Amino acid sequence: MFDHFLWSVVIVPPLAVVVVRLLADRLAPGRAASVVVWSAVTVAVMSTFNLLLLSAHALAQVPAVGRLFGWSASVVAADTAGVEWVPWLSLALLAGGLVSVGRRWRRQRKVLAMLPVDGPGGLMVLPDEEPRAFAVPGDPGHVVVTTGMRRLLTDQQFEALLAHENAHLAERHHRLARAAELAVAAHPALWWVGKHVDYLIERAADERAAGDLGNRRTLAHAIGVAALAGAGSPFAAALHAAVPGGVVPRRVAHLLRPQPKAAPAMFVLLPALVALSSVVWTGEATLDLVELMAAAWR
Repeated sequence: MFDHFLWSVVIVPPLAVVVVRLLADRLAPGRAASVVVWSAVTVAVMSTFNLLLLSAHALAQVPAVGRLFGWSASVVAADTAGVEWVPWLSLALLAGGLVSVGRRWRRQRKVLAMLPVDGPGGLMVLPDEEPRAFAVPGDPGHVVVTTGMRRLLTDQQFEALLAHENAHLAERHHRLARAAELAVAAHPALWWVGKHVDYLIERAADERAAGDLGNRRTLAHAIGVAALAGAGSPFAAALHAAVPGGVVPRRVAHLLRPQPKAAPAMFVLLPALVALSSVVWTGEATLDLVELMAAAWR
């Protein structure tokens, strides 16, 4: 079972990162965000399931457990001869991953519990000098803008800001962000994928807002204003424009160019195929463990 551990736990998650880095900007951002997130979730789930199988292997080779259930612990142990550490390492990694996912899940539930579930929804303007604006998902959702941000924007730029934040609500981007966070919690090697999802959903909101407005340049200017307003602020600026790492220039550059043509379907298939390979190997690992336990019971 060492080969399954090597592929699904060690190789596939970093490989998914490489594929995302190569292909994400070649796809329409909305499609890319969905493909990247669900590929990452699949990889994380399959990696966790492989760790579960190997953890079961570790426990099954304990002599006391073998006597309790009536199988030969030595037969089970012989299956990982030379790599005896792998099942026990898998048990430790599984425990750590489950704790991490559990913490992240509880944190998300606490945040969701604070979201409004009734009321008219729409725009909320807060009296605050910090230039901030953000979408608050819920039923209905809200767009929150501070007076500090409103004063910085022209009427057209303010309309662009609202279009961007409403695009997040309409596309339910918070769900993709939550799924990506859980995938990263399950497997830390997916960290970069999780960070890139944030960029992709911002790009997706940019493209939808630009389409609704019919003016890509106005939205690009609004992002630039928000970036300058958020510089040096401890708070996140509107349009997520204060995110470091050259994200603002990339987003603005995309908006100042015509909307790109859709990439061929093969680009969508590559991250999906990486995730699918992990599914196939996990299925094989499950069959291997079943066959091993059947042999140990004889």
